[in-house]
Amino acid sequence: MRTPPKLSDLVARRGFLIGAGVAGAGAALGTGLALPGGSGRAMAATAPPRSALMTAALGTPLDDLPDAVREAREAGPRLTRDAAEKAARAAKAAKALVPFLDPLPVPRVISGRKGELTVTMRSARVRLHRSLPHTRLWTYEGTHVGPTIEAKRGSRLRIAWENDLTGAYPLQAVRVPFAYDPELPLMWDRPGREGAAVRADVAALPPWAVVHLHGAVTGGGNDGWAENAVLPGAAQLAEYPNEQPAAGLWYHDHAMHITHLNVMTGLGAGAYLIRDEEERRLRLPSGDREIPLLFFDRNLDLDEDGAFTGDLLYKGIVVADDPYELVRPFTGPFNLVNGVIWPHLEVEAGWYRFRALNASNNRPYLLKILDEEGEELPPRAFRLIGTDSGLLPKPDPVTDGVPLTPGERADLLVDFSALRGRRLRLVNALPEPGARPDLMEFRVASRAGHDMFVPPKRLATSFTPAEPSAAAPERLVIVTPVYPKDPELWEMEETEAPEGKLPIDGIVQIEDERGTVRTFRRVSATFEDPVRFTVAAGATERWRFLSLEKSEGAYPHPMHLHAVAFQGLSREVYDVSSFTFFELPGGGYGAGTTTPIRWRKNAPLTAAEQGPKDVISLAPAQLITVGATFDGPPGRFMHHCHVYEHEDMMMMRPFVVQPKAVLALAPHHGHRPQD
Repeated sequence: MRTPPKLSDLVARRGFLIGAGVAGAGAALGTGLALPGGSGRAMAATAPPRSALMTAALGTPLDDLPDAVREAREAGPRLTRDAAEKAARAAKAAKALVPFLDPLPVPRVISGRKGELTVTMRSARVRLHRSLPHTRLWTYEGTHVGPTIEAKRGSRLRIAWENDLTGAYPLQAVRVPFAYDPELPLMWDRPGREGAAVRADVAALPPWAVVHLHGAVTGGGNDGWAENAVLPGAAQLAEYPNEQPAAGLWYHDHAMHITHLNVMTGLGAGAYLIRDEEERRLRLPSGDREIPLLFFDRNLDLDEDGAFTGDLLYKGIVVADDPYELVRPFTGPFNLVNGVIWPHLEVEAGWYRFRALNASNNRPYLLKILDEEGEELPPRAFRLIGTDSGLLPKPDPVTDGVPLTPGERADLLVDFSALRGRRLRLVNALPEPGARPDLMEFRVASRAGHDMFVPPKRLATSFTPAEPSAAAPERLVIVTPVYPKDPELWEMEETEAPEGKLPIDGIVQIEDERGTVRTFRRVSATFEDPVRFTVAAGATERWRFLSLEKSEGAYPHPMHLHAVAFQGLSREVYDVSSFTFFELPGGGYGAGTTTPIRWRKNAPLTAAEQGPKDVISLAPAQLITVGATFDGPPGRFMHHCHVYEHEDMMMMRPFVVQPKAVLALAPHHGHRPQD
C-alpha cells in the first residue's frame, strides 16, 4: 500500500464525485485512522469545503444542485463518442422494457411440521420480465423471492437452511470509472457494463452463504453470524422461539464481506410472518388478500448490440481512485416487486393487506399509490397498521407516502372498493427513482366485491413502548461523513474534556438543548475491534445514533439492531459543521470536533418510528434516540448500517447480551459495565 498523500493533495487530485454515498472497495481511505484513545492532534491542513459535485456524491438529487451540473460540464470526465453511443443504446434498452406485462408472483406459504422445516438454497433460471431471457440465480427453494414462512407465536421452529447451490457465481460485477453526460441517464440508471471487464475476484466467489432472520428475537447461535456461512453440502441449523408479537420478519443472506453481492444472486429476501391471537382477533384481510410486496432494484447486462443477456449486473461506479478506490453503493435502473420488474396485480374492489419490505442494497423508497390522473389515494383508503416488529397501537392514515429505507417494513391496508375498473400505480415518489418511478400496477375489478371488512380503530393493545429510566445505560453510535474518506461507525464512551487545542482524533463534543457540553471518545471503529457494548439480559437501554454528515440531501443510514425491537424516543437536529478531518503528525487523517456540535431543533418521529422497530432511518445531522428492552435470549449479536455496501465495509459492530449475574462476575479490565 502506498503512503497516503497529504489531504490537500488528495482533494486536488480527486476530481469530481457524483452519486449516492460512496463506499470503499479494497483498502479504505485513511488506513491507520483508528486511534481509539483519541491521541492524534490536528495539524494545520483540514479538508476544504465540499463542492456542489461532492454534495451530489452523497445522494442529493442533481435537480437540486445546478452548480453540480455546471461543474461537471466544465471539469468532469466526459464519455468518448463510442462510449456515448453505447450508453445511448443502453438507455434506449431500459426505456424499451414495457412495464406491467407480468403478473405479480405471490410467494407460496410454508410452515414447519412438528416444529421443523427445511429450506434449500438451490440454483435456478427464472424470468425477471417476459421480454427478457432467463436469468441465472441462486435462490431459496427455486424462486427469486423465497417462500413465505408462517410461524405461530410461542411455537418454536427449527429450520435447516440447506446449501445445495451449484454453478458459477451468477452475478456479473464490474467497476466503471464515472463519466458524466447531461444528455444521458446517470450511469447507475442505465444497464450494461460500459465496456468494463467482468471482475475475476467476484466471478471466483464460492457459494458461501448464511441466513439471517431479520427481526427475530433469538439466541446468538441462531442469529446467522456473518462469519458462520456454509458451503454446499452443509446446512445452517437455527432455532427460532417465536416468543414475540405478530410481525413481518424477513430472511436474507448475511455472509461476511459479500452480503452486498450474495443478495443480488437471488439470496436477498423471503418473508417470515409470526401470527398471534391479538392479530387473529382483528380479522384483518387474509388469504388471497394478504400479499407480501418485497421491493429491490437490480441492473442487467447487455451484449455488444445493446440487447439484454439476462445476466444480473453489479455495476460499481468508481467515483475516486487515487490513492484508494471509492465506489458508490449500488442502485440500479430496474425496480422489482417479488422478483419481477414492474409487475401488475389483479385485485377485487375491497380491502387488502400488503406486507411491504425494502430489500434493496441502498435505495430508499417513498411509496405512493396514484390513479390515472396522478392523484394519490385518499388517507381513508390507505392506512399504515404496522411496522418492522409488529402492529401499531392504532392505524395511521397515509397522507404523504410511506418511507422505507433498506430493511424497513410497512404493514398496509388499502381499500380498492371505490376504484372499480381503475388502474392504479404504486410508485417510488423520491427523486431519481431509477429508469422509471413505477413499481407495479393494481388492476381493480369492475364488479363490486362482497367485502364486509371494517378497519379496526385499535390494533396492538398489548404494545408497551420501552421507557428507559434516567439511570438507564446509554450507548452512543456515531456515523461519520462520507467525504473525504469512507463513512465509519464509531462506538463512543463519555470522557473528561481534554486539555489543549481541538480537534483531536476520535474526540467529539456535543452541546445539547440545555447548553450542557459532553465529551465523547471513540473506543471502536472497525468490526475487529474488541466488544465495547455488553448488555445485561432484561435491561432497558437508551441507544443514540448520531450522523455527522453535513449534506442535507444525502441518503439516510438505516440503523439496525439485531435480536431486539426498539422504539424511537426522540429526533434532534444538530449543527455538525464543527466536525472536521485533518492531517495527523505521523501521517494519515484524523477526525473530530473543533468546537461542540450544537443542538438546533427537535424534529418529529413518525407513528411508525414510535412503534415496534428494528431499523430506523438516520438522516444527515440528526441524533435519534431509541429505547430497547433486551428481553430475548443472550448471545453475541451485531448492530450496523443496513446499506449492504456500508455493512460489508465494516460499518458493523458486535455487541454481547449476558445474564446480569454472569456479567457481575466478569473481569472487566477496567471497564465497569452499565446495568
